[in-house]
Amino acid sequence: MPGTDSRPPGHPGGRRRLGALVAAGLVDSLCLSVAWTLLVLRVADEHGLAAVGVCSAAMLVGVALSAPVAGWVAVRLDGRRLLRTAAGAEMVLRGGLAVLVLSGAPVLPLALCIAAMNVSAWTGYAGMRAEVTAVRPGAAALTWYGTAIAAVEAAGVALAALLPTGPAVEDAVLSAAVVAYVLGLVPTVLVAGGSWVPRAAAVPGKARGAAPSGLSVLGGLLMLLGSAPTLLYVALSEQAHGRTAVAAAAVAFVAGSLLAAPAASALQRRPGSPGLRYVLAAAGMAAGWVVAPLSIPLLCAAQLLSGLCMTLLEGLLDSAAAAREPYRVTGALASVTAGRALGSAAGTAVLPLVILQTGLPAAAAAATAALLLLAVLTAVARRRPAGATGEGTRRIPAAARPPVPAPRSRSLTGALPGVLG
Repeated sequence: MPGTDSRPPGHPGGRRRLGALVAAGLVDSLCLSVAWTLLVLRVADEHGLAAVGVCSAAMLVGVALSAPVAGWVAVRLDGRRLLRTAAGAEMVLRGGLAVLVLSGAPVLPLALCIAAMNVSAWTGYAGMRAEVTAVRPGAAALTWYGTAIAAVEAAGVALAALLPTGPAVEDAVLSAAVVAYVLGLVPTVLVAGGSWVPRAAAVPGKARGAAPSGLSVLGGLLMLLGSAPTLLYVALSEQAHGRTAVAAAAVAFVAGSLLAAPAASALQRRPGSPGLRYVLAAAGMAAGWVVAPLSIPLLCAAQLLSGLCMTLLEGLLDSAAAAREPYRVTGALASVTAGRALGSAAGTAVLPLVILQTGLPAAAAAATAALLLLAVLTAVARRRPAGATGEGTRRIPAAARPPVPAPRSRSLTGALPGVLG
């Protein structure tokens, strides 16, 4: 039955299926990024920058809430029904958000709608990544998928920044973008019919109350320290260099994202500490912003590095989460995404306050230094003599261990050292 057959990775239809998944994701992402950028600019014009901050926080809260929702739904619905249910709900909420923005609604209804919309959106995104994993396991495929999505979203932001904004055409442009925004999910509904993902295994009652996984916590910490400048690049670029710099920064991010999948493939072929790679990728996200305010070329260089490192980090974490919990891939991916979202939410809330006190270069330098220190500590811990741990042999990195057959409750203190491996 469609949506209930988990086929082997080498199935002859895998290439075609993967292409269909990527195409559906690209259509949705382009429509979403253009319309979202235009809607955010309208909110900023009507309600101010503080309202945009509230909407951004609501978006990230929705992303975090999607983790338990995705895990709950994945146990009850196969891939086909999960994708179609999430896409249908999101289409309704996208239309509702557009109506609220165009009618000048207060900020609170906007925030509530945005939070609910992102619960649906990221539940569906976890389902799409589970489909990619079912077709082609490993970090390379997930990173390619994430790269394509991130690249198209950045291109959509650049396109939206270059669209005409005069009073005579602004409403027409926004209305056309909103129609595409709602209909952009139709390819996802269609591609769901060929799902390879069965319903997830039920999680034992004692495991439901388990602490968040080490990957979720580590991802949140790394995004807290490294992601905020990249996530706020529209405002930071405009503030430092004017609106034309926004489009250039978006294109640079696209270019960096396209380099992430080859980098993931190369890393996958080489032995090394997964934890060290995670931390260095996070440091790369922040490092370029030390010099980004100096000129537009340096801003583009910072975004190029950020695009590479952010997409690479997300792909590596997603792949590790899927490998650790193959019995509940959709829930595992949603959980690690929620951890990153909560870290990013905190980072984007704190960074503007820090910039007011120290400036962007100092803030980025401090974040980069903290992450490099963590990288050094990770490398030193990995190279400790075997006798220092009281064991005769070196501990196997967590990402290299075979997945356990059933979920178990783990404490955070036991999870994080294994993740840093």
